[in-house]
Amino acid sequence: MTFDQGIPDFGEWLFGGFVVSLIRVALLIVGGFLIGFLISSARRGPVEGFYSVSKVIASSVVDLINWSVPRTIAMAMLAVQEAIRRRVLIAFVVFVVIILFAGWYLDVQSDNPARLYLSFVLTASNYLVVLLALFLSTFSLPADIKNRTIYTVVTKPVRSWEIVLGRILGFVTVGTMLLVPMAIVSYFFVARGLSHDHTVAQVEAASAGDVTHEGETSFDSHHRHTFKMYSDGTGETDVVTSHWHQVTKSGDGDSAAYEFGPPIGLLQARVPVFGSLRFKDRAGADTAKGINVGHEWSYRSYIEGGTLAAAIWTFEGVTPQRYPDGFDLEMNLRVFRTFKGDMEKGILGSIVLRNPDPSAKVRRSEAINFTAKEFSSDKQTIPKSIRVVDNQDGSIRDGDLFDLVDSEGQIEVWVQCGERAQYYGMAERDVYILDHDAPFIANLAKGYVGIWLQMVMVTAFGVMFSTFLSGAVAMMATLSSIVIGYFSTFILDVATGTQQGGGPLEALYRILTQSNVQVDLEIGQAPTSVIQGFDMVFMMFMRAMAGLLPNYSKFSTTQYVAYGYNIDGTLLSIQLITAFCYVFGVSLIAYYLLKNREIAA
Repeated sequence: MTFDQGIPDFGEWLFGGFVVSLIRVALLIVGGFLIGFLISSARRGPVEGFYSVSKVIASSVVDLINWSVPRTIAMAMLAVQEAIRRRVLIAFVVFVVIILFAGWYLDVQSDNPARLYLSFVLTASNYLVVLLALFLSTFSLPADIKNRTIYTVVTKPVRSWEIVLGRILGFVTVGTMLLVPMAIVSYFFVARGLSHDHTVAQVEAASAGDVTHEGETSFDSHHRHTFKMYSDGTGETDVVTSHWHQVTKSGDGDSAAYEFGPPIGLLQARVPVFGSLRFKDRAGADTAKGINVGHEWSYRSYIEGGTLAAAIWTFEGVTPQRYPDGFDLEMNLRVFRTFKGDMEKGILGSIVLRNPDPSAKVRRSEAINFTAKEFSSDKQTIPKSIRVVDNQDGSIRDGDLFDLVDSEGQIEVWVQCGERAQYYGMAERDVYILDHDAPFIANLAKGYVGIWLQMVMVTAFGVMFSTFLSGAVAMMATLSSIVIGYFSTFILDVATGTQQGGGPLEALYRILTQSNVQVDLEIGQAPTSVIQGFDMVFMMFMRAMAGLLPNYSKFSTTQYVAYGYNIDGTLLSIQLITAFCYVFGVSLIAYYLLKNREIAA
């Protein structure tokens, strides 16, 4: 997994981007009233236009003050009953059927079955619930208006705000009633699919240190393990398909029995601790970035092997109280080869721990050699007892890990590539300390919270569009907002020129003429001016839409759960606050649209 988008500090986000977003929303509301004033003034004159806008604002304040929670709940219950009558619960049946037949097309021999299973159930839940919210929210109100059943509501003392909020709450309740069972079924489906056991296929005595026996397990669930037993009667298997088993032995001789525990390492919620990254160039001088090897994605920088080039991470809060037995360092490095060589042989590298304090008695550890694992995580255990280099005579002796930590709890981790003409690629979040493991069930629940928030926002947008559009048109408008929201990052990259190839018309022109995206179009030509002019106007509109609509991809935490990383509380808080603000703003717009629509005329 790539942590290419860092989680912002909650305080900085709250008093930075969040406040700016609120100001934009406020300006949008003021702009809406201004447009209403201009339209009303053009029809009836400025005095009547000002009176009309003031009347709408005053009536909305009265509606808000006299808002009745029981009436809102009653409207929500009506929406729930209406949804049940439309047999929306069949969506859960569809989900169960998909789960039952999932084994037919899931790769049971995957290198990481947990990642595959979790990605599947979370993605399936996401698509089903979002589509359900789309159809429920967009067709309900237009159908009531068309069938005139809304008349029995508006003729009673029910306010427009209560109708809008009741619809949203009702449809969200229905979606929640479906999502919770989906989450429960998903957990048991994944747990059952990953659960397996082994028996002993063969075992023989060994005399290597504390190891008394070595053996091999039976071939179950499309894999087998080798295992070692120790003198205390415990043992462990090797890591295969991203998991291992604990082994216990009972009895001796021919009556010895071996029992294998459940798989360990599949369902995890690891808590990473990130540091700050800086580089050294091939001569050992400080540099802001490493080498660009020509990849279009500049997320990672590269260091040259066999030179003084190094990537240096500085970690804070490394204390004996926090890591009494040392810590685990996890790396997700990339390798760039200038020649193939033996492709099955990894590229060698080294890790050196250093004390940032130049006056420390012990400045660095002995180099820890490793072989880079491409496209997979490599965990290196850093023990408390470690070999260090003495500053005075350069001798290597036994030392303590925390001799390499300065008084502020900081330690540097230097990573170097050991082979000439080969390169290591890394970004700031490619190397981190694994702090501890959080409960997996809680992490899975937080993953479903992200899906639930997407469903809530889609419901709010669907209800808003349905207040002034027909069902089919409201559905297309809501669907467009979802598509723009999911691809807002790509749209902004195209609009700002980060994504090469230009806008949609220029991209079409390049496809038809087979032009290279890295070659500029001929300047001054009439077709070029027309194409770029159209794209500029179109992308300005798309950029505005992408900035106003929610970025749904930022609410998806499927990758966190599937790759076994804990969803940070800060990220979850930001998602909750952002979703609430969108729902409130969209509900307010829906209220004004419904209030100004003469339903009973």
